[in-house]
Amino acid sequence: MNLENIKIFFTNIFSFDEKYPLLFTQFYFWAFFALVFAVFSFTRNKCLLRNAFLFFVSLFFYYKTSGLFVIILAITTLYGFFIGKRTERSQRHGLKKMWMIVGVVLNLAVLFYFKYAYFFTDSYNALVHSNLKVVNHFALWANELSGTNYFDASKILLPVGISFYTFQSISYLVDVYREKCKAITNILDFGFYVSFFPGLVAGPIIRADQFVPQLYKKYFLSRRQFGIAIFWIINGLAKKIIMSDYLAVNFVDRVFDNPHLFTPFENLSALFIYSLQVYADFSGYTDIAIGVAMLMGFYLPMNFNSPYKATNAGNFWKRWHISLSNWLKDYLYIPMGGNRNATPATYIIIVGVALIAVFLSGSWVLAGVLGIIAFVLALFAIFWPAARKKISTNINNMNTMLLGGLWHGASWNFMIWGGLNGLGILVYKFWKSVKLYVRTLVILLIFGAFVVCNYYFPSPLLWIGCIWTGGIFAGTLIKQLGAIIFPKAHVSWLDKTWGIMQTFVFISFTRLFFRSGSNLDPATANATAWNTAKSMVTQIGGHWDFTLIPSIFSAYKYVFVLFVLGMIIHWLPERWKRWYRYNFAVMPLWVMALVVVVAIFVLYQFVTADLQPFIYFQF
Repeated sequence: MNLENIKIFFTNIFSFDEKYPLLFTQFYFWAFFALVFAVFSFTRNKCLLRNAFLFFVSLFFYYKTSGLFVIILAITTLYGFFIGKRTERSQRHGLKKMWMIVGVVLNLAVLFYFKYAYFFTDSYNALVHSNLKVVNHFALWANELSGTNYFDASKILLPVGISFYTFQSISYLVDVYREKCKAITNILDFGFYVSFFPGLVAGPIIRADQFVPQLYKKYFLSRRQFGIAIFWIINGLAKKIIMSDYLAVNFVDRVFDNPHLFTPFENLSALFIYSLQVYADFSGYTDIAIGVAMLMGFYLPMNFNSPYKATNAGNFWKRWHISLSNWLKDYLYIPMGGNRNATPATYIIIVGVALIAVFLSGSWVLAGVLGIIAFVLALFAIFWPAARKKISTNINNMNTMLLGGLWHGASWNFMIWGGLNGLGILVYKFWKSVKLYVRTLVILLIFGAFVVCNYYFPSPLLWIGCIWTGGIFAGTLIKQLGAIIFPKAHVSWLDKTWGIMQTFVFISFTRLFFRSGSNLDPATANATAWNTAKSMVTQIGGHWDFTLIPSIFSAYKYVFVLFVLGMIIHWLPERWKRWYRYNFAVMPLWVMALVVVVAIFVLYQFVTADLQPFIYFQF
């Protein structure tokens, strides 16, 4: 190898190529990890040296994933570390709180600038009828300092994983303020906590009180833990490559890119299949991250617990993206008042979100509907004091879900998605609090309202509402009749199955807005996402030609077979899953190695020609 080839080799290693980020599904990542693990084995019991090494390795990993945005990560690390120390050292409570607030505001300011600049600019333009343009001031400053025009100042790009490491930094500052954990005294240790590479770009969100104590523990990995770690890695790769990528490339992406070119059945199928795809993608990443971290003696929190076994929307969010759900509960929902009362923040947030919704939609009808809802709630709170606590709790719940939606992306579609999930939680709370005959009457009235509205003002959306509420009414009526005819009979498994089916359908329909708003340029996200969602609703609520369905099944037979198999595996009892995880972990090493080789060979057969990044990299 001549000097020129050596130069090219090292240039490729130490340069960033946005077309080829360092992903868990690439061979280069596993070569990188093998080298890291080899060096790590010499430092594993020297905590400071180990943490420092993994900190710099994580910075390199992030650079290979997101380029010069590693500077933003480094700056976040610096001010998070020093503000955390100032917070702990402050003797007066007021000063301690002030430093914590400064740190939180700084983190949110960076997040808002990169993630929400277009969103808030659009809202402001809609409010005052201006035509402000977003400018990348960081790019301008970099160009001025370098004396070049290398950086594009006309648009703001979103740093990979900024939401995850920003929330980790916030949790650290708040936990130090609450004295749930001690401030980290060494910046290398703190940098390692913020940037630990397995969970850096797509989570799970690592809480300070759970992870900081691990910084000071010596390395330990039992034989069984080693087997479990290997299982999680192979399991995650299988979910990502076999399930998620195959479903995306061969069906889901095609339909979402051009909904009007596909039949109503294909559009509806794409919604349900996308639910499996996004689960396989995100939980696959988490599985790999947990396995890689475990091999190095660190334990990341569980992020998924068979979410499609949920029997209602609230239970779903206790099973899906658990680290985010818990973060929002502890750092947003409870500080707002939780299920106790409302605080000024409760009303500020709900009014602010409502105003943004009205301005972005430009609809006086929406403004009127929100105004009527607010008026009715105010009357209830004034004249029915017993309802105040419930109203406060429900507003806090809705605020949490709306802001959770905006966390996922700065577009109108993500706000709708978060709002629908919040509405699903509130509806279920009402549903379980009333008697069965009231449920039957209420859903009958809603179904009737959809039928009447669709008769006089026919539209695809109203037709979908007729079908959906009609199905729920039929199931509720059957249950009501069963309770009358067989008053002592109670088939719990049937109730659970019905709840799981309803929840899966509801969550899948909300994903219409989630998927439509994903992977978009923030500058055009609102219009593009809205048009995609509207096209799919139009198709699904349009004319159905049932004679085409057999040919569609035939054309996409492997997609539908994979979807069915994926859902069956997902719905397997948890004890079965623990059983095969345990038996894999205790296999003789030579048998385990053979299984891994076979698994890698099978995975390779499913690798697509196009690079499929993890969906949650954009968040």
